[in-house]
Order: sequence, then structure tokens, then C-alpha cells
Amino acid sequence: MSSTALHIQQRLGERLRPSALEVLDESAAHAGHTGASPSGQGSHIRVRIASPLFTGLSRVQCHRLVYDALQDFIDQGLHALAIELI
Repeated sequence: MSSTALHIQQRLGERLRPSALEVLDESAAHAGHTGASPSGQGSHIRVRIASPLFTGLSRVQCHRLVYDALQDFIDQGLHALAIELI
């Protein structure tokens, strides 16, 4: 797991108290694409998450909670964030 993925996993664990969480760094699959990291890590992240905090919320509201928790990663260059609610 890349350091970015590990930090994202820690952040989501702290903020959203997930019942299930998987963070995948898919950056290597996007090498050479716009926004890809030269290191091949940390620019394209997939998050699969379930949280009791999502109960009663729409999909958009759940995604907003994830984006809000990770805003500083986005501001620092996270190019793509795929969110799957599980």
C-alpha cells in the first residue's frame, strides 16, 4: 500500500469510523495519463467504504462526507478519487 493510500485509510478511519474500508492505489494503471504521479503512486485512489454515519443519507451525501474528510489530499494533488459505497 502506498503511503498516500495508508494516510487516506487512517484519515477515513478517524473521521468516518467505517465498518468496512478498502483503499486501493490505482495510480500505476494510469501512468502517462493527465494527472498521473511521476512516482506511480498517490494520484489515483479507489475507496470502498461502509460506515454507520451513512445511515439515512443519499449516495451524494455519503460521497460528500468522504470528499470532506479527504479535502486536504485533493488540495495537495490527489487527481482522481473513486468512491464505492459497500
